[in-house]
Amino acid sequence: MKVRIFRKDQTVAIPAYQTGGSVAFDLSPSEDTTIPSREVRLIPTGLVICTPPGHMLLIAARSSTPLKRGLMIANGIGIVDQDYCGPDDEIKLALYNFTDKPVEIKKGDRLAQGLFLKLDRVEWEEVKTLDSKTRGGFGSTG
Repeated sequence: MKVRIFRKDQTVAIPAYQTGGSVAFDLSPSEDTTIPSREVRLIPTGLVICTPPGHMLLIAARSSTPLKRGLMIANGIGIVDQDYCGPDDEIKLALYNFTDKPVEIKKGDRLAQGLFLKLDRVEWEEVKTLDSKTRGGFGSTG
């Protein structure tokens, strides 16, 4: 699958899969910055990524980012829609510093990862009753 990408800053690297078995590509800040303790910052990547039709782009923290940096994606994951692809629709990382100290990040630090997922759009069918049994509530299997 070919994906259109626009670099707002030509010094920013095109995202890459780090190994042959990687399912996600890394995303990095396009500038140095500091995220104060217990605060969220939108960190620019310098990239506009045009999500292909029938897909979404999911953004998540790399598994090492919380452990090594004390940072997480502020809302758990980010979702980039297919129509977020204008010249100023830059991918930004909403990062939360959950530590007691400021965290410095540098241009090119691999902090997040992106993954394209195929999706289906649904049509809702409202019903008056359900035939399934209730399982017992939230968290009932464990």
